[in-house]
Amino acid sequence: MSSCGLALAPPAKNVVVYRNGDPFFPGRKFVVNQRRFLTFEAFLNEVTKSIRAPLAVRNLYTPRHGHHVAELGDLQDGCQYVAAGFEKFKRLDYLNHGRKELRGTRNSKGLQWLAFFTPIFHSCRNTGSSHALGCFYCSVFRNGDLLSPPFPLSLSKSTPLQWDVLLAVLTEKADLRSGAVNKLCRLDGTQVSGGEELVNGDYYVAVGNEEYKKLPYFELLVPQDSACRTLRYVD
Repeated sequence: MSSCGLALAPPAKNVVVYRNGDPFFPGRKFVVNQRRFLTFEAFLNEVTKSIRAPLAVRNLYTPRHGHHVAELGDLQDGCQYVAAGFEKFKRLDYLNHGRKELRGTRNSKGLQWLAFFTPIFHSCRNTGSSHALGCFYCSVFRNGDLLSPPFPLSLSKSTPLQWDVLLAVLTEKADLRSGAVNKLCRLDGTQVSGGEELVNGDYYVAVGNEEYKKLPYFELLVPQDSACRTLRYVD
């Protein structure tokens, strides 16, 4: 009886799921089988957690035409889908998502500048003193996230800072649930509009399309000894 049951069990399906309206999300892989997911709702709950969706996932769509997927049996092995809540399906080129666009379709000037600027990030970060290479250092929180510590951002004082490229780098490093980083704010919520406004040793918050969320980022996520060490580098 058990052998017959195994023979009749449908094979596992490998699928990739993207976040609705997020051109920078690279997708998450899932193995779908009856042992792991008894119902379509159970699968959607797992998708919600795995892709860190801002709201509960309640609908799946095909990425090119937005066809609605209603049950587990509709999933096709090796295919891609877009996860959404109750909002409408947003037509984007999910299969050639924003990370590829960021690296491959910018104008040549932007690509050359990013290729030049990236080694400076690493050089500033790896040196023993931020002043040795004319660098300055700041830390960046993720908007509304009180679970993740700030990530470091090291910049060169001597390199002209193109703001759109910096936002692109922040997008890669922050990996916001809302997608691309569209603005950088101080801890009081005021927006930074250019690289010349950045202050060595300060803390900032990377924000997407949503509003800035005023939370105790520094108090909860920065150990006191780390804060003291950072403040020593402020000019």
